[in-house]
Amino acid sequence: MTDIDGGGAVLLPGEARTIDIGAFLVTVHADAATTDGQFSLIETGESVEGGGPPLHIHRDCAESFVVLAGRYEMHVGGRVFECPAGSFVFVPKGTVHTFRTLDGGSRKLNLYTPAAMVGYFDELAEGIARGMSEGDLDAIAGRYAMDVVGPVPESYLEPS
Repeated sequence: MTDIDGGGAVLLPGEARTIDIGAFLVTVHADAATTDGQFSLIETGESVEGGGPPLHIHRDCAESFVVLAGRYEMHVGGRVFECPAGSFVFVPKGTVHTFRTLDGGSRKLNLYTPAAMVGYFDELAEGIARGMSEGDLDAIAGRYAMDVVGPVPESYLEPS
């Protein structure tokens, strides 16, 4: 990454940091340090159908998704939407939501405003690698102002 005077940055192909969580890969395009806390932008690639996190709420940020490839089932505020490539979803701060991958190989961008959640994915990857429990997940989520409000899918905490 090249920093630009005045706070800008340029990240060329292959320069992004990746976080291997097993069932999905997180590519960090921008975090709080890059954007002066204004937003975080990650790309996730889900290798298998059916994956996704438990229902949850972000207390400190809104989250937006742009589906780049494949399809997702998005749960937002008690409603369910099938979202193919090209779909955009905005989830206001404090709204219950989750997603489920409908096609292996699906990819999406996640935008957190203000900047949030990159550290969550770092800790999640470390926890899954050492064999974490649902209690461990709750502790990690709490550190990132996230509340898990639904059952944790069995595959979410398993290394692939």
